[in-house]
Amino acid sequence: MNDSSNSYTPPKVWVWQKPNGGQFASINRPVAGPTHEKALPVGRHPLQLYSLATPNGVKVTVLLEELLSAGHSGAEYDAWAVRISDGDQFGSGFVDVNPNSKIPALLDQGGEQPIRVFESGAILLYLADKFRAFIPGDTAGRTECLNWLFWQMGSAPYLGGGFGHFYAYAPSKMEYPIDRFAMEAKRQLDVLDRRLANSAYLAGDDYTIADIAVWPWYGALALGQLYDAAEFLQVDSYVNLQRWAKQIATRPAVQRGRMVNRTWGEPAEQLWERHEASDFDSKTQDKVVAATGSTG
Repeated sequence: MNDSSNSYTPPKVWVWQKPNGGQFASINRPVAGPTHEKALPVGRHPLQLYSLATPNGVKVTVLLEELLSAGHSGAEYDAWAVRISDGDQFGSGFVDVNPNSKIPALLDQGGEQPIRVFESGAILLYLADKFRAFIPGDTAGRTECLNWLFWQMGSAPYLGGGFGHFYAYAPSKMEYPIDRFAMEAKRQLDVLDRRLANSAYLAGDDYTIADIAVWPWYGALALGQLYDAAEFLQVDSYVNLQRWAKQIATRPAVQRGRMVNRTWGEPAEQLWERHEASDFDSKTQDKVVAATGSTG
């Protein structure tokens, strides 16, 4: 449909004159760097995570919880909530760790010099290599794992910044961008569904960082937990993706990882900060109370 009343002719030179609207307009700007001085908190563990329970943040907390479940005690970590709606990501301390001002960001203080790691895919790869876990050791297997890890990194912006923005967050509904990105979102779902028709997990028979990267985006979408778009995109029709998404959702480490740095939703599913495994205990009790109405 071509509605000439909504046509727009770009100027010869774009100038930022006003926020562009939408849910995140107050924090969007065309320049980088800090907006204010604010040091980051630091806990006692070598691994310091600064994040929020968005899909990109969930990738890292799920992997850390999986590593701990697998017996890697060195993966103990402190997780600090970065409230992106308040602009925490533009504090000077955070920008020092991630000059791109996006969550998640990791600081590894376990060596002679602190190592900063930013971009969720880089963090997953760094941790997998550090602990030699959730990534195949052979060349062919590792390469297939990285194929899907980087597939997610390249594809998710079309799902989130494309479909998710125009379908759920833009100040008005526009047919062209919603149709354009819905088409791409469904194509991506089909890519995953076809792969999972022939493979238990994305990289093969074993659960890896490829699955951990893809699940918070596409698994959540398949399970109706993202953008309230399950019916619109007919996600139930991707039966192999459904099988995979549900299987991963039952993993205790995944359930814990989804809670870390979550500051919205049901109170029993929120863990604003995480510093010890015991931090989950009160949340488990909250869930029991919510389900049974009893503390006994």
